[in-house]
Amino acid sequence: MSPLSNSYVRAEDLRSMEAFYPLKAYVCERCFLVQLEEFEQAEAIFTADYAYHSSYSTTWLEHARRYAEQMTESLRLGSADKVVELASNDGYLLQHFVERGVPVLGVEPARGVADVAQKKGIPTEVAFFGRQTAERLARAGLADLMVANNVLPHVPDLNDFVAGTKLLLSPRGVVTMEFPHLMRLIDERQFDTIYHEHFSYFSLLTVTEVFKAHGLVVFDVEELTTHGGSLRVHVRHEEDSSKPPSDRVFDLHEREQQAGYRSLETYRAFARALPEEKRDILELLINEKRAGHSIAAYGAPAKGNTLLNYCGVGTDFVEFTADRNPVKQGTWLPGSRIPVLAPEALAEARPDLVWILPWNLKDEIMDQLSFVREWGGRFLARAPELGIHR
Repeated sequence: MSPLSNSYVRAEDLRSMEAFYPLKAYVCERCFLVQLEEFEQAEAIFTADYAYHSSYSTTWLEHARRYAEQMTESLRLGSADKVVELASNDGYLLQHFVERGVPVLGVEPARGVADVAQKKGIPTEVAFFGRQTAERLARAGLADLMVANNVLPHVPDLNDFVAGTKLLLSPRGVVTMEFPHLMRLIDERQFDTIYHEHFSYFSLLTVTEVFKAHGLVVFDVEELTTHGGSLRVHVRHEEDSSKPPSDRVFDLHEREQQAGYRSLETYRAFARALPEEKRDILELLINEKRAGHSIAAYGAPAKGNTLLNYCGVGTDFVEFTADRNPVKQGTWLPGSRIPVLAPEALAEARPDLVWILPWNLKDEIMDQLSFVREWGGRFLARAPELGIHR
């Protein structure tokens, strides 16, 4: 049972109850899509005060800059073309196309982060994306490049969303989508990346079938290090024969098949392994506390909230967490009720251990927090198992 991972608790709500929902992933025995039940509609999750801002990670900003450079060159994008990003957040990516003189449009359902993008001069449509939105936007011109980074898992109605991309994409256009790779999630026991805002979890085998059902073809795939291991799929219209499938698509299909991602036992084995993973984490924390060590955390990501709630960790283990995002500061983490403070609190408290909750940014954060070592402080992070780093 877990609260919504981005439902940060404000001071006025500390004496109120929180809604907890079952957090259970299911796998389809036919197509092997992994999905959660939908307990809360997307409209209730991605509200005006949705707290995730992409621009607070320098690693992610650099990832976006390199992508814009790569795609501008490979597709020869210019002033006559159009880039549309779905779930464009605060304009972290589209700003790099604007700098290159390429017209852009962001589509973002959360009003608060959309406002941030608009203040940067990035045209942003505040809407959920699907067939209806695509039909309306298509009247103003089709997209030569569509981008959807870490949005496909957040979509409760996959068919509506993918059908919309088909409608808005120009005949020779390209869609790229990034999402965490299910094979990495299972192989490295990244159970904390499962949370209610992520409705779906994809292997390349399954996502290929999703696109195929809507007349779209995955013609290339890149394996990325972001978010603990992600895929970037390149997709085109079925009718566009100018982009034959690459060897990388065939190779990864074969690797997933050989690794058992078309077998229910692979998923059952993952489920059986998680209680021992939980016990290992708690054992480490208990030993550190019994040794008299103080523990603070860094970051307030969704994955951290899954981890803390699954393990039953609250202020009895972690005194506070620090986060750069001012929207999260002054709130409490859902469920665990650990206070979220500004990063300066770490220098004031001088904890013995700093637990890096967004472990996918471990190296970036350890560089930012190098001052922790001045008082002999150490770092905790999952990579993929929880361990101490100096």
